[in-house]
Amino acid sequence: MLQIDPKLVRLGLVAGDKEEAIRQAAGILADAGCVDVSYADSMLARERQVATYLGNGIAIPHGLRTDAGLIRQTAVSVAQFPGGVDWNGETVHLAVGIAAASDEHIQVLANLTDVLQDEAVARRLAHTQDPQDIIAALTRGREGAAATSAEDFPTARRVRVEGAAGLHARPATEFASLAKDFSAEIRVTHGGKQANGKAMASLLTLGVETGAEIVVSARGDDAQEAVDELAAAVAEGLGEEPEEEAGPQAPRLDFEGDVREGVAASPGVALGPVFLLRSAVVHVSDEAGSPDEEQARLQTALDRARAQLKRLHASLSARSGSRRAAIILAHQELIDDPDLQQAAIARILQGASAARAWQTATEGRATEMQGLGNEMLAARAGDLRDVGRRVLRILAGDSDGDEGPDLPDEPVVLMAEDLAPSDTAGLDPERVRGLVTAKGGPNSHTAILARALALPAVVGLGDAILQIAPGTTVVVDGDGGRLVVEPSETDRRQAEAAAAARAERVAAAVKDAYRPAITRDGRRIEAVANIGKAEEAAAAVQAGAEGVGLLRTEFLFLERQSPPTEDEQFEALHRMTEALRGLPLIVRTLDIGGDKEVPYLRLPKEDNPFLGVRGIRLCLAQPELFQPQLRAIVRAAKAAPPGAIKVMFPMVSTLEELQAGRAALESVRAELDGPEMEVGIMVEVPSAATMADLLAREADFFSIGTNDLTQYVLAMDRLHPSLTKQADGLHPAVLRMIAQVVEAAHAHGRWVGVCGNMAAEAAAAPILVGLGVDELSVSPPAVADLKAQVRGLTMRRARRLARKALACATAAEVRALA
Repeated sequence: MLQIDPKLVRLGLVAGDKEEAIRQAAGILADAGCVDVSYADSMLARERQVATYLGNGIAIPHGLRTDAGLIRQTAVSVAQFPGGVDWNGETVHLAVGIAAASDEHIQVLANLTDVLQDEAVARRLAHTQDPQDIIAALTRGREGAAATSAEDFPTARRVRVEGAAGLHARPATEFASLAKDFSAEIRVTHGGKQANGKAMASLLTLGVETGAEIVVSARGDDAQEAVDELAAAVAEGLGEEPEEEAGPQAPRLDFEGDVREGVAASPGVALGPVFLLRSAVVHVSDEAGSPDEEQARLQTALDRARAQLKRLHASLSARSGSRRAAIILAHQELIDDPDLQQAAIARILQGASAARAWQTATEGRATEMQGLGNEMLAARAGDLRDVGRRVLRILAGDSDGDEGPDLPDEPVVLMAEDLAPSDTAGLDPERVRGLVTAKGGPNSHTAILARALALPAVVGLGDAILQIAPGTTVVVDGDGGRLVVEPSETDRRQAEAAAAARAERVAAAVKDAYRPAITRDGRRIEAVANIGKAEEAAAAVQAGAEGVGLLRTEFLFLERQSPPTEDEQFEALHRMTEALRGLPLIVRTLDIGGDKEVPYLRLPKEDNPFLGVRGIRLCLAQPELFQPQLRAIVRAAKAAPPGAIKVMFPMVSTLEELQAGRAALESVRAELDGPEMEVGIMVEVPSAATMADLLAREADFFSIGTNDLTQYVLAMDRLHPSLTKQADGLHPAVLRMIAQVVEAAHAHGRWVGVCGNMAAEAAAAPILVGLGVDELSVSPPAVADLKAQVRGLTMRRARRLARKALACATAAEVRALA
C-alpha cells in the first residue's frame, strides 16, 4: 500500500481561509515533485464542485480527474492546522491532500475513516508534534471486522463498483444517504470485511477499488426494495459524473487558404461573406438650454435607456436563460450609478449640454477604469462606454437604441473591431452566421453572448482583419480559433462538412427531446414552453415541448397605438392551436400595469406599480380590455380540439379576484356557447400561496410564477441591479411557499406547474420535482436539457433533495446542496 513520506507531513501550519489551506496542501505535494504547481488550481476547482470535508476536523482536498496529467506520482500530503481553518462552516485541523494517479491511496482513505470514527484520535492528531503519529494512523495495517452471517441478512445482491475511484468519499456518502431512506438494516461486504451501509465512514473502511465487487445485503420489512435500489445505484455509478460537461472535441481542421490565428470564443464552423460593422458616430451637441432643461433631458434619456435594457434583458432571457441575460442587468446598474449621474449633473450646472456632460462623465470614468491595469475592470470600461453610447443616441434623437445592428438580408459573417454586449444581444441569428472581432477575449461579455446564441465566434484577431474587403468569403473556425480568408474549394467543402456534422448533432438532440420526461422510477413530468409570440408555438413543438405552459398575451398589446381587436386576438390564438395540433395551450390573460409603458391605455403613474393595478386587477377594472380578450379565447377554444385551451389569470391575490375572473369568463362562454375550459391561476404573491387550500376549491390548476413570487416573498425587486443575486428563487422561504402550494393543490386533486425562470435552472429543477411539481414550463431552447435532466432523476433522490433544501437557512446553502 501507499507509504506517506514524512517530508509530506507539515505540522503547525496557519491558514487564513480554506483556499489558503488547500494551496498549502497542494504546495507540499508540488515541493516534493509529486504534482505540477498548477495542481492547486485543480484542487480548488474540485472543491467548488463538491465539498471535501469528511468530519472530525478532517478534509481531503483533491484535484479533478480530468487533471490527472498534472500528477507525476501518487502521493498523499498532510497539512496540520492546530488553530483550525474555516471550511464551509466546519473547522478543519487536518487537510489530507490527495494526488491519485492510481488506486494506491484507497487504503489510506480506509484507514482515515478509523480516525473519523474516533473523536479522541482526531483531536490528538490535530495537535500532535510528531509526524509519525499521523503517518501511523493513516498507513497501519487493518484487520477486517467480523462479518455477520448470511443467515442474519438473507436478502443480498452482488454488484460491481463502476466509479472512477472506487467507493471513495463522495459515492460512499451517496450510498449511505440512499440507504437511510429504508427502515431495513443495510450491510456491505467486500474482501472479508463488512460495513454499515448507512455510515459513510464505515463504508470507506472497506477500501473498495474501481471494478471490485461488493455484496449489498439487508434485513427488515423493506429489505428487498432496499437491496434492489442500492444495487442499481451502485451499477449506475452512485451519481459520479465527469467533472467537465464539454463533449468530445471537434477535430482540428487543416485549411489551405489565408489563415489568421485568433482566440476561440464560441464553438462551431461558419462560412459566409464578411459584413464590416463600424461603430456609428453619435453627434454630441454642445448647444445647451437652462440647467433645469438639460437635467430633465438627461433624466428622460436615462429612463428610456433603462426601459430599453429591461426589454433587451427579457428578450435575451427568453432565448438564452436568465444567467446569460444578467450581463444586461450589469448595464442597468451602470445607468443607475449615482456617482456617474452626479458627475454629469455637475457639468450641466457649469453650463454643459446634457449630451456633452454625459459623454465627459462616462468617458472619464471608463478611461480611469481602463488605466488600472485590471483585465476585469477594463472589460467593465467597455460596458460603460456601451451604456454611454446608448444614452447619447437617445439624446441625439438618432435611435431608440432598441434594435440590433442594421444588417443585410442575406446571412453574413459579422466583423468588427469589437462588439458591444448590447449589440451582440440584439443580433438576429437568422442573419448572422458567425462573429469575428479584432479585439476581445474568450470570457468577454460578447463571447459569452455568442455562445448563448450558438454563433461561432473568433476574437482577438488583430486590427489587420479590418482591412478585409466587405463581401469577401471567410470561414470562421470557432473550435480552432481561426479565420480563413478567401478559402479554397477544399476549405469550403471542409467547412460545410463540419457545419453539417454539427447540425446533425443538434438534430439528434432535438429528436431526443421528443422523448417524454419520465424519471428513472416512472414519474412523468410535463415539460412545456413559455412563449410570447404566435410564431413561437411551432418552435416550441420543434424543441420538444409537450404544449405551451404560459402564453404571454401582452405581445398583442405592446408596441402599437391602440388595443388589438377581438378578431386580431382570435386569429393569433387560432394560429397557435393549429401549430400545436391538440397539445395544450395555457393562455394567460393580460398581465400589464403601471410598470409597463402602454401609452394608449393611459395608465396613471404609480409610486409602486408592482403593488398597484396590474394583472387580474387591471382586467377587472377595465372590462373594455378584458371582455374582447375573453371572447377571443372562447372563440379559439370552440375552433380547437376539446380541452386544448386553458385559461390562467395572473397576479391573483384574493379568492374574490378568482371568483370575479371566472364569472366574467363564464358569462362570455355562455353567451358564445363555448366549451368548458380549465381555469387556473398564477401563484405569484404570498397571499395566493398561503390561501392555496381555499383557492384550490375553485381553480383547476396552479402555475407558480417564481420570478414574481421571489420578489414578493423576499421584498426585493428582481430587476434591481444590486439585489439581483439576493433575489434568489432557491431561497428556502420561496421553496417553502412552493411546497405549501403543491401540498394544498394535491389535497384537492389539482396539478401544479412552475413557469418562472427557476424551472430551467439545473440546480432548481430536481428540487421542484422533489417538491411534487407536476409541470415545468421553460423557454423553448431549454426544453431538451430539462427533459434530459428529469430522465436522469429518481423520485426518491429528488424528494430527499427537496427535504434537505427546505431545511436550509439560506439560498447559498440550497445551491451548495443542489
